[in-house]
Amino acid sequence: MNHTTALDKWRSVAAATGPADRAAAEAGVRHAYRTAGLPAPEHLVWADSPLAAVTLVPALADRGRSVRDEVRTRPWAEERRRLHDALGPAGWADHWRSTGAVLWDLTRMLADRIRAGVTDALEGAERTRETGDARLLLLDAVLGQHDAAWLVAFEGHGERLAGLAAVAEHAGWWWPYENAVVLCERPVTLHRDEAGRLDRGDGPALAFADGFALHAWHGMPVPAAFLAGLADLTPERIREEENAELRRVMLEHYGYDRYLAASGARHQHRDETGRLWRIALNGDEDVVMVEVVNSTPEPDGSHRTYWLRVPPTTRTAREGVAWTFGLHADAYRPLVET
Repeated sequence: MNHTTALDKWRSVAAATGPADRAAAEAGVRHAYRTAGLPAPEHLVWADSPLAAVTLVPALADRGRSVRDEVRTRPWAEERRRLHDALGPAGWADHWRSTGAVLWDLTRMLADRIRAGVTDALEGAERTRETGDARLLLLDAVLGQHDAAWLVAFEGHGERLAGLAAVAEHAGWWWPYENAVVLCERPVTLHRDEAGRLDRGDGPALAFADGFALHAWHGMPVPAAFLAGLADLTPERIREEENAELRRVMLEHYGYDRYLAASGARHQHRDETGRLWRIALNGDEDVVMVEVVNSTPEPDGSHRTYWLRVPPTTRTAREGVAWTFGLHADAYRPLVET
């Protein structure tokens, strides 16, 4: 399988939603144990989310010790060493850049956000002891589908990793012990923006069947109640928000142009490139926008207006427009304006 095909496959695995194929995932677990020289676990237990799993694992009194090292850590380390030796340092670096590195940011982001979401949920429920246990258990998980960045690097190279790959293709996170394994269902929904960050304005960006969910706006964690209030935003509500990050989310959702029109923005400068507007915000940097008009008419003869947010240090419209092109104002001399 070439790199492009493998990347497409594992990118889909990392972002997969919907019910796990439990039979295929359980077969993958048994394969991974067998490959590690371990007897098959006696019990395979399913949880609807990582939050449910970290509360379930401590209740399995007969689970035995963790065998994550034998099942996951050692096989991966040995296969990485073998491939590194076969390709050489430069060859391995090139191989990683064209495979695992492509998916690394996506999988790391999802894993980090899930870990944070689980601990936040337990702290919110004031389950202090469980929160401490959960932090340790979350670090002890095999990440299943969110191990895609590593698995794509070993695609076609390591039969010893076939069991791990099979679980990842069909399920979420899992915890391997001597006598029992806890496996997680995949999320039921996942929403991301163009940059791959968790993002949704009208509900959870990542959600599991049992209700465990993460809410985010362009990657920034936000409370569920905050998102519910975005539909009824007013300029006054935006100004009253004390959290600067949340206020910026409000501005993005409400629309900078609407906010400028409704909040008494100060007209600071005008030239042939456009008009510069400024709004002072308490406890935050000024919002500075350049209003530009497209010189090319729309099919109906109208001219579309665009609003470009620029750094708060901007003092002229030309300087702002030039900044959007990565230029100094003196160097901005468009031959044709569109």
